[in-house]
Formats: sequence, structure tokens, C-alpha cells
Amino acid sequence: MNSSVLTSNGHAAPVPTPAAQPDVFSLAGRVALITGGGTGIGLEIARCMVAAGATVIITGRRESVLQESAADLGERAHFYVNDICDLTSLDGLVEQLEADHGPLDILVNNAGINMKKPALEVTDEDFSRIIHTNLNAVFALTRAAAKRMVARRSGTILMISSMAAYYGIDRVVAYAASKSGVEGMVKVLASEFSSQGVRVNAIAPGFIETEMSRTAMNSDPERRDRAMRRTPMGKFGKPSDIGHAAVFLASEGARYITGVSLPVDGGNSIGF
Repeated sequence: MNSSVLTSNGHAAPVPTPAAQPDVFSLAGRVALITGGGTGIGLEIARCMVAAGATVIITGRRESVLQESAADLGERAHFYVNDICDLTSLDGLVEQLEADHGPLDILVNNAGINMKKPALEVTDEDFSRIIHTNLNAVFALTRAAAKRMVARRSGTILMISSMAAYYGIDRVVAYAASKSGVEGMVKVLASEFSSQGVRVNAIAPGFIETEMSRTAMNSDPERRDRAMRRTPMGKFGKPSDIGHAAVFLASEGARYITGVSLPVDGGNSIGF
């Protein structure tokens, strides 16, 4: 509705209503692929992106879990059964996804595995398995998606890092090495791709309440209490906190942000 003001001659002149501003945080019309999207943080990232308007594709190895999660997410959610550790399958995954749903706008490399074991007990096979899943597979899928994004000069790639890449956490040497590699990859890929319209960033979750983390923390009360003491906000995060951060970094609201790792940790990384 237009309002009015009086002019110098006493007549009323209409004042135009300001035009509606675009929602820079909307993901409407975007297609997003989220690996490991059937459970935990990946599922919450998917949920937040669907709420922001995106068409979301979740992947993982367990069809029944993916099917149930996609149904819960609604009609703009789809799933593909895929094992990211099978590097030879990843080009085909992206090709099939784009044939079915259109150009891929957002890639979220969420799938990963952890292992808690003293460093002297970690075998070469243990170390290689973590690096292959959390680093080699992440690069291979990123390369497959980025080839198409760079050609279109448009796209956003998100990595999931960890506090383990920020400081030394005992008994996670392979996991920390893999996530430190992800941090380095973000910087290099951002430097290569950003001038071609493709942004690359990471999210580093702090201590987030998931079923897996609750089990781990409850089995190690000393670590749980230490984590809480150095978290200034005095509480653990929710999976939705990571989901909202992912929506932001994937949106036009973050269009001038690339090559960063965003801690979503309640201040844990700066706590004393």
C-alpha cells in the first residue's frame, strides 16, 4: 500500500512502497548433493537446505536409511545409493544426478569416518582407511562436481572439517590428519576455482549433539567435561546449527566468502 505526504502546495503526493528485497539466503531453484545425508549432521544439513528451497539429493550406502530420510524430508528430497570409497563411481554419480535433476549447484562433502585409538596402535591399514574415506574420496567427488561447475562458472562446494584439524586431540591421529588435509584442500581449491565462479569453504563443527557423539562422550566423561569447560557458550551444539551454517555459506548471502573454515563450535576453538 502506498502512503502519501503533503507537497509545498498542500496537495497529497503518493510515496511509493519500497520494492521487496530478494532473500539472499534462499536456495530456491538450487540442486544440492549431500554425502552421508541419511543420518546425523548430513541429514540436518539436508533438512535445512530443503527448508531454504533447494532440491536435495542425499547419498550413502544404506538404501533403507536413505529411503526413510528422503521421505521424511519431503518431495524435494531424493536419494542415490553410493559408496564414496568407490572412486570409480563418482563421475557417474554426478552425471546421473545432473541427468535426473539438472545442474548441480551445491556439493556438501559430509560423509566421513572416525577412529579413536592411541597412535602407537594405529596400523597402516587403519590410517589408510581413514585417509581414503575422508580425503581421497572427498577430492575425487569434488573434482567430478567441480569440472561441471567450473565449465558453468557457477557453484558452491562445502567441506566438513573438524576441531581435530584446529588443535591436537589425543587418539584421533588418522582422523586429524585427514581433516587437516581437507583444510589445506579448501584453500588450494578456492584459489583455483573462485575466479571461475565456484566458491569453496569448510565448516568445522565443534561438539555437536548426535547419537554417535553422545555415545562417545558418555563413554569418556573426562573428555566430555573438558570439552564443556573450554566451550564459552557452555553447551553443546545441535545438528541444525551446522545445517544453518551450510545454508548461509551456500547462499548468495556468502557470495564474497571463499577459502574459509568456519568454526561452528560455541567458541570452543578460542576457549581456554
